[in-house]
Amino acid sequence: MDRQQEFVLRTVEERDIRFIRLWFTDVLGILKSVAVAPAELENAFSEGIGFDGSAIEGLTRVYEADMLAKPDPSTFQVLPWRGERHGTARMFCDIQTPDGEPSLADSRHVLKRALQRAGDKGFTFYTHPEVEFYLFENPADPDKPLVPVDTAGYFDHVARGTGHDFRRAAITMLESMGISVEFSHHEAGPGQNEIDLRYADALTTADNIMTFRTVVKEVALEQGLHASFMPKPLADHPGSGMHSHLSLFEGDRNAFHEPGAPFELSSTARKFIAGLLHHAAEITAITNQYVNSYKRMWGGAEAPSYICWGHNNRSALVRVPMYKPGKVNSSRVEYRGVDAATNPYLSYAVLLAAGLKGIEENYELPEGAEDDVWELTDGERRAMGIQPLPSSLDQAIAVMESSELVAETLGEHVFDFVLRNKREEWNAYRAQVTPFELKRFLPVL
Repeated sequence: MDRQQEFVLRTVEERDIRFIRLWFTDVLGILKSVAVAPAELENAFSEGIGFDGSAIEGLTRVYEADMLAKPDPSTFQVLPWRGERHGTARMFCDIQTPDGEPSLADSRHVLKRALQRAGDKGFTFYTHPEVEFYLFENPADPDKPLVPVDTAGYFDHVARGTGHDFRRAAITMLESMGISVEFSHHEAGPGQNEIDLRYADALTTADNIMTFRTVVKEVALEQGLHASFMPKPLADHPGSGMHSHLSLFEGDRNAFHEPGAPFELSSTARKFIAGLLHHAAEITAITNQYVNSYKRMWGGAEAPSYICWGHNNRSALVRVPMYKPGKVNSSRVEYRGVDAATNPYLSYAVLLAAGLKGIEENYELPEGAEDDVWELTDGERRAMGIQPLPSSLDQAIAVMESSELVAETLGEHVFDFVLRNKREEWNAYRAQVTPFELKRFLPVL
């Protein structure tokens, strides 16, 4: 038994932890949980906890259903919302087959595999997400209009506002679990908030995002509110994105920084951006996985719709933030396409794969966009070589289907499941007769 496992067992005993929740994520990014008693922990570490994988979205087929959840002791944290006495803790799990091999359908393993590939080239991949979400006064009921907790806007300070109290409670809970928060503020939509997590290696970040969503939901329930990470819950207001800042390090050196270069960006960084742009359309069905995602992307309000990059240009898909003198380690790129409902393990895997492909193949970075891309005409964008992102899940699936990069990164099992699941979602969606159609056409046709 290693030191981390010993630490977990000792902490469980010292803090009177009665339940340990083993967490893992299905292919769609939905958190799954099974609780074990302290007496089962040693066996969980050595052998894993068996479960029916065929009952989990995308995990396995019925005839190979037996799977094992193997807890990662480095992710052990006490859940603060479960109380001090007789507490509950959690660990993330790696999913394995009965013979101890990593499951090809485990989202966490997909990212680990991509990170290993980067590690073989000497790179560590760091990410820093800006997570947006809405707070509503009423529970999720599709038959009733949503009521945001306030009518405030971007960076507004609302005296004694619900958002202040909510963010303070959520951040306190996150930091008690060892998840550092960098910024928090009111976003542009009514009841919309943003909390930015401090940068970390991509696997830690993805684990933190899954914990973050759970904490936000728990705090909302405690306060009698409903929190939603739906990409576009309100038709007339901005959607919720998860802009992600990305950087590669070689040991302690930021591989994206080069003193004296334009925007202080190294050749590695420029090729990485070129890779993101070249493969952006192919990875969109992963970074924006729901039919609702495309309402955000094509609904204006600073959501990226076109494939281009720019220095400090918030209309671009990839933004290069302003370099601050002396802040070498903060040189990074911001990918603005990811939405708040993504599976973070799969999204960071395909973003890393796209960037690495740019480095391996020496992709050339096109000219950056200095204009507000949304204000240009279609003809002006075409003349500048700026292509649109897919405008629907249907288009995104069609592009991804022929992508060798996405197929290789996800692995055959996950790739096939995502395509099949998203086709079913699109077919179910397009079969609907919407309130828009009834309101517009029923009176006149």
